[in-house]
Amino acid sequence: MSYVYEERASRLPGATVWTNTPAGLGDARPVLPDGCMDLLWSEGRLLVAGPDTRPYVSEGAPAHWAGVRFHPGTAPALLGVPAHELRDRRVELSDLWGAAEVRRLRARFDAVADPATALEELALERAACTDPPDPLLGGLVTALRAGRPVARTADELGLSARQLHRRSLTAFGYGPKTLARILRLQRALALARKGVPFAETATRAGYADQAHLARDVRELAGMPLGKLLGGGGGGGGGGGGQGREQVDPVAVRVEHGRVPLSPYGVPRFQLAPIPRTHQLLVQGVDVGGRAAQHGQPDPSAAAGGPPPGVEGLDGLLGVEQQP
Repeated sequence: MSYVYEERASRLPGATVWTNTPAGLGDARPVLPDGCMDLLWSEGRLLVAGPDTRPYVSEGAPAHWAGVRFHPGTAPALLGVPAHELRDRRVELSDLWGAAEVRRLRARFDAVADPATALEELALERAACTDPPDPLLGGLVTALRAGRPVARTADELGLSARQLHRRSLTAFGYGPKTLARILRLQRALALARKGVPFAETATRAGYADQAHLARDVRELAGMPLGKLLGGGGGGGGGGGGQGREQVDPVAVRVEHGRVPLSPYGVPRFQLAPIPRTHQLLVQGVDVGGRAAQHGQPDPSAAAGGPPPGVEGLDGLLGVEQQP
């Protein structure tokens, strides 16, 4: 299914308001991990998309979506739930705020023509009655997005490895090493979408070598980099429907592109930042990213075992282990 995806900067600092509308036939693309969480509306439903640690592909019927994508680490305070409780999940908002409150909100949304703006108003209302985002967490995201080592960043923030890990689980849904890995993937995708050769992309994004990049992409995106970009070749230029252009956020998410992608969003493959009201019509690609893929049961619910993204202390110092 192809989609018409539009987004704009929100009045809520760091957030993005987006809509995603079915526009034709095509194959759905995966939503990739990007550190973000979304408040969603679709066909009268209100949902929340938690932070992903693996690609997410929706199997539901095509639908109209609207959402507010929050900057990494800022959604838990607004939603009133630790991020790790929503990791790799799409849940009904009523599961978090109660059925009575969500019935009231649905009546409110039913009375407006623009659910995206209504979601933004709701987010602004929540922000007005909650504490502002922790600047320390904002500094962590900025440092890791720039490729700074986790251990050095923890020292600069005045936190021990244990303290940083606990705060990261609550804010991002996983530990700082996982967050650094996800943000590094987004750096690599941004470079590859610009046509930077894969070997150079690996070096500039902070991987040990091209093989390391290839392994990481397969683990986090579920497919080889060339296929993810919509073509073959070592150039890795954009193509094939992923992400928002970053021009940006979700992907082809052409995601946010990918075509180009931004590091945040709805299709969530991300690459480069997109103009404020950027519209993409991508044939054969799920430009709605996370948006078009919510509402499915949590595949990890019955898996058992330790939750993904919770590293042991020996993995908190930011040194990527080579498989």
